Amino acid sequence: MTGETPMRRNRCAKILATLGPATSTEGTLEALIRAGADIVRLNFSHGSFEDHRRRYDLVRSVERKLNRPIGVLMDLQGPKLRVGSFVGGKIKLETGNHFQLDMDPELGTLERVRLPHPEIFRAVSVGTDLLLDDGRLRLRVESIAENVLITRVIVGGVLSDKKGLNVPNAVLPISALTEKDRRDLVFGLDLGVDWVALSFVQRPEDVEEARTLIGGRAGIISKLEKPSAIEHLNEIIDLSDAIMVARGDLGVEVPPERVPILQKRVLQACQQAGKPVVVATQMLESMVQAPTPTRAEASDVATAIYDGADAVMLSAETAVGQFPVEAVAIMDKIIQQVENDDYYQRLRDNRRETPEGTAADAIAAAASQVAQTIGAAVIVAYTSSGSTPLRVARQRPSVPILCLTARQRIARRMAIVWGIHSTVVGRDISSFSEMVEMATDRVLTEGFADIGERIVVTAGVPFGTSGTTNTLRIAWVEGKDGPWAE
Repeated sequence: MTGETPMRRNRCAKILATLGPATSTEGTLEALIRAGADIVRLNFSHGSFEDHRRRYDLVRSVERKLNRPIGVLMDLQGPKLRVGSFVGGKIKLETGNHFQLDMDPELGTLERVRLPHPEIFRAVSVGTDLLLDDGRLRLRVESIAENVLITRVIVGGVLSDKKGLNVPNAVLPISALTEKDRRDLVFGLDLGVDWVALSFVQRPEDVEEARTLIGGRAGIISKLEKPSAIEHLNEIIDLSDAIMVARGDLGVEVPPERVPILQKRVLQACQQAGKPVVVATQMLESMVQAPTPTRAEASDVATAIYDGADAVMLSAETAVGQFPVEAVAIMDKIIQQVENDDYYQRLRDNRRETPEGTAADAIAAAASQVAQTIGAAVIVAYTSSGSTPLRVARQRPSVPILCLTARQRIARRMAIVWGIHSTVVGRDISSFSEMVEMATDRVLTEGFADIGERIVVTAGVPFGTSGTTNTLRIAWVEGKDGPWAE
């Protein structure tokens, strides 16, 4: 990469910003990154391939200018369950009345509407609740015939054309990947995205299917938005590279009072597994139209950081909002305030995970402890696959983590992980002395240490072999005579 001196964040948690009409020029995108965005999201529920390609190219242009690896996440739409259209465009469902869902293609009336999803008829049973229009309306199934559901309106209201439908207490026999998703996935992987966010995950098999199609070309973020996914939480975490708490859809399918509890449960499970976790949806929602957030929204962001989130996400705030750069800037300020709080630091130290019985975890835990004991300025993790900095980040060290890699795609992927600042080096290394020399040179260049300070260096030997974190060195950053290792 070429360009100006790399930017360094003064925080550990990352910011994921969604691109859209409000952030589709190079100037705005550059301002977004300078304000604090670490990774950007392309939402494939909206826009054309041409739109996404143009935004991707803008990201890479800004990346070269700022000399900072920027991750790109493609968010697949997933299956969208919707009712059909109505005569006149809408009806009003009265609480207590019966209402029929069927496969008849005729326009809907006050008595019935088309439901073009045969899987739902097979998956529900008498007593199942169906939610319409993001949970604003509720129907309860009273009888089932072939491709016909007779329901009673539990919560009524206006229902218009093609509104969404949720079935919170049923596992639907459909893939998380639609034909549209498969086409989008081919396009996104060829484009070079770093992460793929998988929607509508119900069971571990959904992640396995995506992993087969992706073939290691990008990391997989499983979006937890279905109650059935929570039931298989640990299995889905194991199969995923990262997790997203998609609170919007999750909040439709579970009672709202359960969402904060599930959020904390997911964050804890991800930290134990050493998998990055993103908290998403409506974090600064009022900033779509206002230049400042509500106090409740600021508290929501802060809570996610106190709970240990790797990243927090902005959706409409930066995609279509009137104040996209301001939204990123205030989120950056909130994170910095929290991470400078003594209470946060005590939580971070108390939350530090017990190392697993592997050489990689032993080295990662030792690096964190040694850095704190000797007052090191930074932990340098050299990696070819990303596994070394990930294991170090799991320990939530009290000093920054500088990731050195010869692979640009790994540097970009690490942009979502807590505490990691990535930089691309020009070559692979082959010896301890070369590793220490490169580390001390980069910590000076990137502003992580001064001459006379000590650093902790970790890597895997043989160099270039994935998942072999087994080496730790302490180096003193010297001036004239170069570094020496202890």
